[in-house]
This record gives sequence, structure tokens and C-alpha cells, in this order.
Amino acid sequence: MPKFFATVDKIKKAYDWTDRIVLLVCKILLIADISITSYAVAGRMLNQYFPFLKDPAWSEEVVLTCMSYMAVLSAALAIRKGSHIRMTAFDKYLPKLAIKILDILSDIAVLSLGLIMAHVGWRYATTLGGRGFYVSMPWLSRFWMYFPVPLAGVAMIIFELESIYNHIKSFYVKEEEKA
Repeated sequence: MPKFFATVDKIKKAYDWTDRIVLLVCKILLIADISITSYAVAGRMLNQYFPFLKDPAWSEEVVLTCMSYMAVLSAALAIRKGSHIRMTAFDKYLPKLAIKILDILSDIAVLSLGLIMAHVGWRYATTLGGRGFYVSMPWLSRFWMYFPVPLAGVAMIIFELESIYNHIKSFYVKEEEKA
């Protein structure tokens, strides 16, 4: 069985690659968010002194859209790193096997949420989002406002599959064998 896990562990590079891409997207969105917000605030505060510096009408909608992407994508990253909110108060009282089984059940529940987010979110993005437009940017579809939900759902599915695999692997491969 450890040979099987050694073979499947080669996929870890794909998980690492996905993690890096999602993290890069979050960083770019944060930079865009800060830049646009700073420009908008400067345009509101300094417009009387610098008439050419104006608050763009689209800034608020774009900032909110960027924030929604960052919120759901960073939650998916937290799944991979195991830093999401979880209850561990009783872990010291439970047997290790029970904790592993509860971790797998928790991962299956979050995987189900990811599947629902991907499916329902895509339907909303393509139907409801595809019909509307941003108020300040009538040329841009609201698809982009709804798209973070299915995107994060896919990222959650990928990272939960890795987490479930690692939990199952822990039943068969001891800690000293992993290194």
C-alpha cells in the first residue's frame, strides 16, 4: 500500500501549483483593491486642490468585486493550510482514530459545500449574472460579480480532495515513513 501512496504523491506538485496560482490571484486582487481605493479616496479628498484627480464612478463596484474574490479564494487557501476555523477543544480527550475519522467527515462536508458552490454558483453566474451589468460600467457583465463563488468552489474541491487523501494516507503510512 505505501507504494500506491508514493505513486499518488507525485500529484502533490499539481496541488502546490494550484495553491500558488490562487495565492497569486489573491495578491494581485489585494494590490488592485488597495490601489483603486487609494485613488478613489484621494479623488474625493483632493479634488478641490487637484481638479484633474477625480473619484471614478466604477471604483466602488470594482473594489467590492475584488473583495468578494479575495474572501472566497482565501477561504479555499485556508483549507489547504488547515488554518480554517475548526473546533479542536475535545481533541485531547478523543482517541486518535476518532479524530482522524471526524476530520475525514468534516472534509467530506466541506467538499460537499465546494461541489454545491461550484454547481449553483456557476448557474447563478451564467444566468443571473449574464443578464445584468454593473451600474457604473454598463459594458461589463455581472457574471464577474458572481464568478468568485464557482471559482472558489473548484478550489475548495481540489484542496479538500488533497486533504481527504492525506487523512486516508495517515491510516496506512506512519509518520516516520512519510519523510
